[in-house]
Amino acid sequence: MPLLRRLIPDHFILILVATVTVATLLPLRGRALDMIGWISNAAIFLLFFLHGARLSRDAVIDGLTRWRLLLAVLGFGYLLFPMVGLGLSHALGGWIAPELLLGIIFLTVLPTTVQSSIAYASIARGNIAASVIAAAAANLLGVVLTPLLFAAVASSAFGAVSFGGVGRIALLLLLPFALGQVLRAPIQPALQRHARLAGMMDKLTIVIAVFVAFSDAAAEGLWNRISAAELGWLALIVLLLLLAAFAAAWAIGGALGFSREDRITLLFSGAHKSLATGAPMARILFPAAIAGAVILPLMLYHQMQLMLSAVISARLAKRD
Repeated sequence: MPLLRRLIPDHFILILVATVTVATLLPLRGRALDMIGWISNAAIFLLFFLHGARLSRDAVIDGLTRWRLLLAVLGFGYLLFPMVGLGLSHALGGWIAPELLLGIIFLTVLPTTVQSSIAYASIARGNIAASVIAAAAANLLGVVLTPLLFAAVASSAFGAVSFGGVGRIALLLLLPFALGQVLRAPIQPALQRHARLAGMMDKLTIVIAVFVAFSDAAAEGLWNRISAAELGWLALIVLLLLLAAFAAAWAIGGALGFSREDRITLLFSGAHKSLATGAPMARILFPAAIAGAVILPLMLYHQMQLMLSAVISARLAKRD
């Protein structure tokens, strides 16, 4: 029964499935869609302002003392994963819809998760401090690296890709993040008093971004272009990608001579990909007609990484 409970989709994924269903059946159009689009942009701005305000400068400085592990996490997420995405884009061309293929590439260039990679490293008795530092550094760099890496990888696979979305990323993600860092000291007491409310912003922003993306996509005929068979193949591809990521992260940690605790940190920080960063970023980077399809691989990966991580972390804890 404990194993079965770990394999049940978490509540937030069920909320996202409901959001996609509502957006598909009752897509907004015209002025109403423009209005919720502005609300989504405001929520994204506030979310990354809070991310900047939460990140301790001391944690970043302390991370420099663990440079080998930090470089391994960043290299895994921002070098090895994008190379795999590039290989998949060439191998799967013509097999699945181009929008889904773009979604797989986008998935491979995203930063690691913050909460779940740290939580599962803690359950497995990994290096928790290093997990915190790696997640912070990866997400800080991801604001700049993710759109640039995506443009580079997608250009290789599909030809020229516009860098216009990078400017919107700077405005809606990097600017508020920098403001949060600048204003961190005066607003920190308020963030501590309302930590639960600040934490809810992650999920609220994702829900709004997903609704806007799929509302736009449904109006543009997304589900007429993607078949049920393609969705099935997509789920299988994402599962194989996740399994390969876990296996590679554990093997690389061993090859580099890391301690067991550091290998666990690399395992979860390396293999995880952030829906909290990916969903808002996809809505900014991609045209309305394809943004929903681009998010689909990430939503599948997110749920699978939670289920598989629950099983792996429990087994590692028992073995320890």
